[in-house]
Amino acid sequence: MKQKHLDFSSYKKGVLKNPEVKAEYERLQPEFALIEAVLKARKEQGLTQKELARKMKTKQSAISRLETGKANPSVFFLKKLARVLDSSLQIRFTH
Repeated sequence: MKQKHLDFSSYKKGVLKNPEVKAEYERLQPEFALIEAVLKARKEQGLTQKELARKMKTKQSAISRLETGKANPSVFFLKKLARVLDSSLQIRFTH
């Protein structure tokens, strides 16, 4: 039997119909947004994790933990990251 290929956006749309999953997803959204922004900026600069770490004078494992959501970076670290990636850091509270 042939399996139907399900892309991530279709899968995500389906699972977010579950109110509990949706609530947890929304709770984690800031972390997801940070990870996505870091990955995008690093790739746009054409940098590997190791190269970015060298520029920041930190370890590659610190970049890896950040990009996998296993780190809780300080504002100082994020400001340094933004500077190295020729970006600016913006933190907002919204209603």
